[in-house]
Amino acid sequence: MAGAAGTPRPWPVRGTAGLALIVLFWTLNWSLPGLRTHWGFFPLWLGYALVVDALVFRAKGHSLIARSPAAFAGLFAASAPAWWLFEGLNVRTQNWFYLGEEAFSTLEYALLSTVSFSTVMPAVFGTAEWVGAWKWVRGIGRGPALRPTRAFLASMFGLGGLMLLLVVLWPDTFFPLVWGALYCLIEPVNARLGNRTLLADLARGDWRPVLALAVGTLICGFFWEMWNFYSYPKWVYRIPYADWLHLFEMPLAGYLGYIPFSWELFALYHLLTGPLRRDRNRSALCLVEDPS
Repeated sequence: MAGAAGTPRPWPVRGTAGLALIVLFWTLNWSLPGLRTHWGFFPLWLGYALVVDALVFRAKGHSLIARSPAAFAGLFAASAPAWWLFEGLNVRTQNWFYLGEEAFSTLEYALLSTVSFSTVMPAVFGTAEWVGAWKWVRGIGRGPALRPTRAFLASMFGLGGLMLLLVVLWPDTFFPLVWGALYCLIEPVNARLGNRTLLADLARGDWRPVLALAVGTLICGFFWEMWNFYSYPKWVYRIPYADWLHLFEMPLAGYLGYIPFSWELFALYHLLTGPLRRDRNRSALCLVEDPS
């Protein structure tokens, strides 16, 4: 697909449908009284995912939905268990909690949360693919090559284990290491299993997928925090020693966590889906293409 980006294509119908969902459920989430986000979050972010997919299609002439609707649907299935993993780690760190959670039974909360969590990967990977279609990103030349030798992978895995141990033992001090520990643990496993990795790009000196994921997730982070601000139920933060200069509920320093979070999502996705692909180093995602 190299060189597919070029003259913008017509705006697809799914993009218009996505915009309609955003306008409708953004309005409802910010205007209705009482509980509403538990049913409004999913359609709002489904609309976002459809819009960014349309932006990708318009820029490149193909997108994940156009290439493989099944793979697009699969992102929702992979996303929920991936985010529940971070919710599990938050039991120890207590960096965020949900206002309004008490209104639901345990089962209701689990089911409604799972539906909402299913939108994380479609939003992130769609936005990253859109960022990867930007001309200046596509035109970035080769950078330093990072060779994933056996020693490097073993050291990376050990570092991830140490980071996670520090989080568990002293969460108020080392909580930022959550955002990076899982990547250091999972990426060497993916490399060992022959799954798609960002390290394979870095071995060629191609840092563009890493950049596209980071920028794409920062964009998603802005919308997550903005749309959350006047929603209910909503999340709020408890961030030791960094709880200042907020943009919406999130302290500014907290946005830095979105960068390694993007790489963790990429690694988790390919760990979960690797066994389903005959060629395990292939991926449904097409983050960046070479300029024509």
